[in-house]
Amino acid sequence: MIVTAVEELSKSRSMVMIDGEFAFVLYKGELRLYHICEGKEIARKDYDAIMQEVLPKRAKLRAMNLLTKREYTEKQLRDKLREGKYPKEVIEEALSYVAGFHYTDDLRYAVTYITDHESTRSRRRIEQDLIGKGICRETLERAWQEWEARGGQQDEESMIRALLEKRKYHPETADWKERQKTCAFLLRKGFSGEAVRRALKAEDLLYLH
Repeated sequence: MIVTAVEELSKSRSMVMIDGEFAFVLYKGELRLYHICEGKEIARKDYDAIMQEVLPKRAKLRAMNLLTKREYTEKQLRDKLREGKYPKEVIEEALSYVAGFHYTDDLRYAVTYITDHESTRSRRRIEQDLIGKGICRETLERAWQEWEARGGQQDEESMIRALLEKRKYHPETADWKERQKTCAFLLRKGFSGEAVRRALKAEDLLYLH
């Protein structure tokens, strides 16, 4: 294994390429410790020490540090570690480590997110948000079931009325153009067409589904 490039990322960190491919990122002191120099061979024992000891320990600590500040889905945490340029196998080891202690739990994250936004966001909008955060459909359905079992419920029409009050919308005086604009706004928020139609008192908005 030949070190084909050592590229400085910052004053303290450098990216190491081995045999023309990205290998890992190390601190300057580690480059010296493991005798890593461009154009020279890296010893197998040094490579194994970096991949099996140095980087996994660092990735686990990084993941733990992130999770002390807020909850992350598995996808979000994986993306954060990717940003730190950890090798794929090191990332997976770190994720397995924190999951083993239940520090990451996508179901718990989804239930908490639904509960936090149940009175301000439509079900469709919440689902879009969670899917974007890496929650799978199966976990999402289980989260809704658990939320409902805990007594969770939504009133989309009340949420819509609150938004209409904020926009100073009056269905009795609104003209067709204003109704169309408000309707589009509510649909973008993820509310169902039927709930929007009832709230706007606009039975002639037949394109709503």
